[in-house]
Amino acid sequence: MDEIYRPEVIEPEVQARWDESRCFEVTEDRSREKFYCLSMFPYPSGRLHVGHVRNYTIGDVIARYQRMRGRNVLQPMGWDAFGMPAENAAIQSKVAPARWTYDNIEHMRRQLKLFGFGYDWSREVTTCRPEYYRWEQWLFTRLFRKGLIYKKNAVVNWDPVDRTVLANEQVINGRGWRSGAEVERREIPQWFMKITHYAEELLAELETLEGWPESVRTMQRNWIGRSEGVELQFPVEDHDVPLTVYTTRPDTLMGVTYMAVAAEHPLAVEAAVERPDLTEFMEDCVRMHASEATLETMEKKGMPLGVNAVHPLTGEPIPIWVANFVLMAYGTGAVMAVPGHDQRDWEFATRYGLPIRKVIDPLEGSPADVSEGAFVEYGRLVNSGNFDGLTSEQAFNAIADHFQVRGNGRRRVNYRLRDWGVSRQRYWGTPIPIVNCGECGAVPVPDEALPVVLPEDVEFDGQGSPLKRMPEFYRCKCPQCGGRAERETDTFDTFMESSWYFARYTCPDNDGAILDSRVNYWLPVDQYIGGVEHAILHLLYARFFQKLLRDLGLARDGEPFTNLLTQGMVLKDGAKMSKSKGNTVDPEPLAKQYGADTVRLFMMFAAPPDQSLEWSDDGVEGAHRFLKRLWRAVYVHVEAGLPELVEPDDLTGAQRQIRRRVHETIAKVGDDIGRRYTFNTAIAATMELLNDLGRFDDESEAGRWVRQEALSTLVLVLSPIVPHACQMLWECLGGEGLVIDQRWPEADQGALVRTAVEMVVQVKGRIRGRITVAADADDGTVTEAALAEPNVQRFVGDAEVRKVIVVPGKLVNIVV
Repeated sequence: MDEIYRPEVIEPEVQARWDESRCFEVTEDRSREKFYCLSMFPYPSGRLHVGHVRNYTIGDVIARYQRMRGRNVLQPMGWDAFGMPAENAAIQSKVAPARWTYDNIEHMRRQLKLFGFGYDWSREVTTCRPEYYRWEQWLFTRLFRKGLIYKKNAVVNWDPVDRTVLANEQVINGRGWRSGAEVERREIPQWFMKITHYAEELLAELETLEGWPESVRTMQRNWIGRSEGVELQFPVEDHDVPLTVYTTRPDTLMGVTYMAVAAEHPLAVEAAVERPDLTEFMEDCVRMHASEATLETMEKKGMPLGVNAVHPLTGEPIPIWVANFVLMAYGTGAVMAVPGHDQRDWEFATRYGLPIRKVIDPLEGSPADVSEGAFVEYGRLVNSGNFDGLTSEQAFNAIADHFQVRGNGRRRVNYRLRDWGVSRQRYWGTPIPIVNCGECGAVPVPDEALPVVLPEDVEFDGQGSPLKRMPEFYRCKCPQCGGRAERETDTFDTFMESSWYFARYTCPDNDGAILDSRVNYWLPVDQYIGGVEHAILHLLYARFFQKLLRDLGLARDGEPFTNLLTQGMVLKDGAKMSKSKGNTVDPEPLAKQYGADTVRLFMMFAAPPDQSLEWSDDGVEGAHRFLKRLWRAVYVHVEAGLPELVEPDDLTGAQRQIRRRVHETIAKVGDDIGRRYTFNTAIAATMELLNDLGRFDDESEAGRWVRQEALSTLVLVLSPIVPHACQMLWECLGGEGLVIDQRWPEADQGALVRTAVEMVVQVKGRIRGRITVAADADDGTVTEAALAEPNVQRFVGDAEVRKVIVVPGKLVNIVV
C-alpha cells in the first residue's frame, strides 16, 4: 500500500476497473426490489459547474447506498440538448448548433466520468438525436388524432430584426434582449396541448405525492389555480352580445362600479375605431407584453370606452374601461371591478375618481372603512338589497342560484392553468410532425415517414429559422391526398423533450417502439433530484406526459416521481455564482488538484442537500485533510499486518467501547443517508469515529481486530461519498471485489448495549473530570467514583460536600 494518498493515481485506476466490469449497467431483475434514482439531466452548455457536481453527487450517493442495501439500482444520464443557447453560440462562433452541442456533450461526458458518477452509460439519451425525438413526434401524432392537440392564433413577442418569437423574459424594457429592436406583439398560429383536460387530476394527485416537499406541491397547486365561482353576463347598452365575466366573489356583486376589459377585447377594438387616443393607449398595452406575473407590480392604467354595461341586478349603468391589467388570454378578457373589496380595483378607482362602494362588513367588530383601502375579507353583506344580512358564503349560493334560474349565469370551476403552447418559431428543436395541405388542412406525418429529421448542416445567422429558407425541407406531398403541401417549420418547446426522458431511459435500445414492458418495471422514479427552479413547469409537464402515456396504454403509472429532492444553490461570498459577478468556481481544476473524492466529500459535508451551500476553499482543504488522515490510519494499520478474528465476547471494556462506537456509527450513517438525506451529519459521525480511533492506543491482537472492524466500517459507509479512495482502502484491508458490490453493514445490537458509560463530573457547575462506571451502577457507586477521581479531588480539597446530583448515564454535579 502506498503511504501517500495520491488521488491522481487512484481515481483513474478505479474508474478503469468500473468501466471494464461494466458494473453500473443494469437489467430488469424481478427477484430484487428495484430503485430508480434520477438526477435532472443537464443542458450541454459546455462545462460542468459546481451546482451540477453537487446535484449529481447527491444522486450518486443515494444510488450507491441503495445498491449496497441490495436493491437493483438504475441511475442513467443523458442530455437535454435542444435550446436557444446553441443558436446564440452559433451566431457568435459561426459554428452550427449541432456541432457546438455534440462537442459540448463529449466534453461534459468526460467531466462526469472524472467525478466517478456511477451511471449506466449504455442508456444514454441525447434529445437532439433523431432516434430520440422520432418517438416524441410519434407521440404527438397520436395525441393529435386523439383530439388533445389543436392550433389557434396566439399573441407572441416578435423581434422584427431577429425574426423570431421571444419569451417574456427575453424582452427587456420593450426591446429584444439581443437585437435591441422594439418588440412587436403579433398574433400567429401556434400549436397547443390540452393540459387543461388533466387539470383536476394534476391537482388531486398532488395529495398522493407525500415524498415531495410541501413547498413544491404548493407551487403546483397555485399554478393550476383551481377556483369555484360564478360566470355571469352583464348586458351592454346598444349591443346584442353581453359582457361575460367570471368571479370568485359573487357576494360583492352589488359593489361593482366599473368594468375593465383587455386591449384586444372586441368592445375595446370597436370603441377605438374613431378614437386615436384610445388606439394609442391600447397599442401601448399590447406592446407591454405583460405576463400575469408582472401585473401585480406594474402601474395600473386605463381609459373609458364611452360604453356602458348594465348591472344585472339593479339595471344601473356601469362604465366600461380598457385597462392594462386585464389579459385577453386569461378568462374572458373582462372583469367586474369592485373597488371596495379588491385592492387593485381600489387603486384604479382612486386614481381615476371612480365610485367606491362598500357591500361587505366584518362578521364581528367595527364596520369596514373602505376610504383608505379595500376590505378584502369575507363577511356579511350590506348595501346589497335583498341579499343584505347574508354571510359571504350564503350570498355566493343565493346569487349563483339567482342567475342560474334566469339563464344568465352559472356556477363554474375555473383553473389558472392554460393549455400548453408547444410550438416555437426557432430552428434548434424537434420539427413538429405536421404537413399543411391546402385541401386537407393539417395532416400528421405517417409513422413510416418518421422521424422528420432536423437538418443539422445549416448556416445559422439568427435571422429567423433557416428551415423557412430551405424548400428542400418544407416542400412535400400531402400524406392524405398526395397533392402539394408544406411541412410545418415550427419546432417544439424544449420542455417537450424533458417531459418524458425518464421513461425512455428504461428502454432506449428499442428502435421499434417508444416504450416497452420495461417501463413498468422501472417506473415510477423512486428518487428524483434537481433544482427548485424546476418546481412548476418541468415537473408539471412531466406529470402531464406520464398521464398521457398511461392513457395511451404505454405505461401503467400515472405519476412519474415518487420522491423529490430539490437541492439548494451553491453560493460564494453569500451570492449566487454567476459569470457576471466573477464568483464562479470551476470544479475540474479542483478535482485535478485535490481529487474528485475531495470535491464530492466537501459538497456533501458543507450543508444539508436541500439548503444553500456556501463555497469555501478552506472547506475543500479540510475535506482533503480528512481523506489523508483516513488513508494514513489504514496505512499504519495494514503495515503491521492484518489481525486474526477475535470473538466479541473476549474484548476488554475499552475495546468494547470502541466497538460500540463503530456500530453506533453504522446505525447513524445508515439512517442519515438512507432516510434523512443529511449527508453532512453522516460524514460528521465518521469523522468522530476516526478521532476515537486516533485515541485508541491498543496494539493487542484483540485491539487490532477492533481497529480492523472500525476501519473497514468507515470504508464501507463512506464509499457512496468517496468511492475511489474507499475502493483502494477496501482492498488494502483485505476486502475482495468491488466495494460497490458489498452489503451495507448492519449494526450489531449486542455491540450497542452499554456495559459501561462515561460520565462528566462537575464541581460547582464546571467540568473537572470524567469517570467510567458500569451502565447499571447505582447513585452511591457513581458518587464514590466521582469523588475519587484525582482532578475532582484537587478542586474539592478540604471543602464540605453539601450535595451530589447524579444524572444517570450523563453527569455528576458536586456542590461544595
